[in-house]
Amino acid sequence: MARRKSGGGEALGIVALVALGLLASIPKDVWVGISVIAALGFIGYVLSRIGKSGNTSTPEATLSVTPLLASGDGICVHEPESGIRLSGYRIPPAPSKHGTGKWIPASHPVEVAGVRIPGGMVYVGSSLKAASGADEPCLIDPDKSVAARGDFTVRQTPYWPSYSQITPSARRAYLNWLADGRRNPSADIGYVFLFFYGLERRALVDASNDKTAELDLPAIAKEIRELLEVYGPTSGSFRSYANNLLNTIEFANYPSKLYAEPIPLFTRGYELPLHLRIALGQVATDGVAVAPRLALAWARCAPEIGFRTPATRCAEEFDKLFVERYLQTYGDGFVLPKNKTRLKLVYNPASAGLRGTPEIKMTFGDVPDVTVLTGPQKKLQSLVDAVCKELDAYSRLVGKNPDLRASLEGLLQLPVSLWPEGVQKTFQELKARMGSGTVMLAFQELLSGLGATAFPTKEKVLSLVRALESLNIGMEPDVLFGAKAPKPEEKVVLFAIEQGARSYRKTPEYQAALLTMEISCAVSYANGQVPEAKLSYLRSQIRLWTHLEPEGLRRLSAHLRILALKPVSLAVCKRKLEPLAPSAKETVATFVAKLVGTDGAVSRDEIRMLEKVYKILGIEQKQVLTDVHSAAAGIAPASRADAGQPAFTLDAARIAALQKDSEKVSALLSSIFKEEQALEPASVAETEPEEAAVETRLLGLDDTHTAFVRVLLSRPQWSREELLDVASDLDLMLDGALEQVNEASFEYLDVALTEYDDPIKVNREALEKIET
Repeated sequence: MARRKSGGGEALGIVALVALGLLASIPKDVWVGISVIAALGFIGYVLSRIGKSGNTSTPEATLSVTPLLASGDGICVHEPESGIRLSGYRIPPAPSKHGTGKWIPASHPVEVAGVRIPGGMVYVGSSLKAASGADEPCLIDPDKSVAARGDFTVRQTPYWPSYSQITPSARRAYLNWLADGRRNPSADIGYVFLFFYGLERRALVDASNDKTAELDLPAIAKEIRELLEVYGPTSGSFRSYANNLLNTIEFANYPSKLYAEPIPLFTRGYELPLHLRIALGQVATDGVAVAPRLALAWARCAPEIGFRTPATRCAEEFDKLFVERYLQTYGDGFVLPKNKTRLKLVYNPASAGLRGTPEIKMTFGDVPDVTVLTGPQKKLQSLVDAVCKELDAYSRLVGKNPDLRASLEGLLQLPVSLWPEGVQKTFQELKARMGSGTVMLAFQELLSGLGATAFPTKEKVLSLVRALESLNIGMEPDVLFGAKAPKPEEKVVLFAIEQGARSYRKTPEYQAALLTMEISCAVSYANGQVPEAKLSYLRSQIRLWTHLEPEGLRRLSAHLRILALKPVSLAVCKRKLEPLAPSAKETVATFVAKLVGTDGAVSRDEIRMLEKVYKILGIEQKQVLTDVHSAAAGIAPASRADAGQPAFTLDAARIAALQKDSEKVSALLSSIFKEEQALEPASVAETEPEEAAVETRLLGLDDTHTAFVRVLLSRPQWSREELLDVASDLDLMLDGALEQVNEASFEYLDVALTEYDDPIKVNREALEKIET
């Protein structure tokens, strides 16, 4: 056995020697070729094993990206690179390294796909489960492909967008919008909602069990308000959802007297903001009056109240005038009844990630929901209409030429209370100078105080005088009663008047006294001026005319100052004298004759003028000298109308009596008290096609059923007991009201508004259609 083993070993050794010899005889070039073939065979084996692993079924799989890394003051997320193809196969991607999505705070920028997002307030990561159990639609997943270009002004998202499901181009557009600052008004609302979903999750999910997230709520509320300013006016749906979230954030705690707090600015929506609903409910509970500013906010924001053009075009003027008229109409304000419907907020989520989660609701104790009351809203609507009517002319003016907003022409279309503070101060100073007397100034000086740059038309002069009278300032000449409008260089006299006392100017007593003064000054002006003695006499006579109203006496005194500078002509007086009865004419002649002789020096010019007056009066001119001498001697002449009657003493009461005795008094009042060139009649106000009042009704329903629908829409569902209270507050039968609104909803929206019997749910599809 030993030898056999030894012989076998020798044989193997011989074979090995032979093989080595053969190998050594092979040329070097052959060895190189063999080595190349062996290497290629090995590579092919490895690749075949990879193919059998099953990963080759994903043709567009990408390589993993680098994890979130600190980069300066932000976070850098690198864009995925393209896969590497070798011999018809792709290298499989490594597992994602981004992990669970994280909230990026507002103070931290983040970079995704080469786009730097400066404002944070987004979720970034590879996976994040929503509250509903589905994938979170707001999550920005860096593993998702992003196109090179994307336009955020173009609609590229479905109604409920999700970052992971939208196209690469839409992702680029969304990232560009975020990088642009989130305030571009031309952005498609789908991107705004996608961002809003993240705010919604942070406020409702994270903040419910995370103190750190709770600290973000003020910043989130601020962000929502700013988004509402940009996108609220153009998207009713976003306005509704955003206001709902804002309410949920801000009214987790609220003061017991919210109506005493400052009122924020609100965007008008399809329901009254919760802030106002709480404040008004507390007003009803406490039994206090609705303050003017709270009433204004209610009117501005209530969808049931319609507005016309002046309320929007002249918003500042409207708000101020509304408050004034509210106080004038209701004193401190009207009081609200405490109705049955209790205030409650049920949150209706915008994000699909929050669908199916437990109901989020807020209750407010016994605070009633006053929006179901139609009576107070009708009062507000009536006041809104009245204020709009007052501002119609001003609105038309500034609509045609906005530059006239602060001009004299514009001011004269406004109530004086709306004039600028500087202009009102000018008139307060005038009133202080005037006191109980008068102030004379050039008409241009008065216009300059109003900031006039050009002389106004006659119609504007009339408007100015009316405005002055609303400030208890009268003006002579009396342009409102037929006097010529003064020229810029001519004098006007201002004097204090009482509010509302205007009818005296049409009485025969006042007109007779006015005519007597005008004739007296026309005669006395014969020497180029009215002597001071004669003016003093006329002033003393005015004080004695106690049969006239005090305001009439003040106007006569002011008018006398104008007559002293520029009396009316005898031609004008003639037209006024002709309708007088003979006895009245005698009285006027006697008064003027006495006036001429008051200073003891009667000139020839005065005699000539007096003769003309007698001729106009139909009295013999030879009586002039006799009457003048009699007046100077203090003797009253006998009546020429009836020589058998005893003489009478001239006094103002007799003048009035003679006027009343005249059968021509009516003709006197209708025709004689107009100047030669009376002001042209007021032109018919131009009209413009006003905007139609905002439609306040829904689904073609009446006001009461519209109010019922608006309350319905404030929650996703109601218990039957709650809706019975609503119907009771509106004097409706619940089942009948539901039937009517559902029929209307079918007609307008092709779907019912409500579903089920108890609880009664609002159809989300109908809600979405109404909101938009």
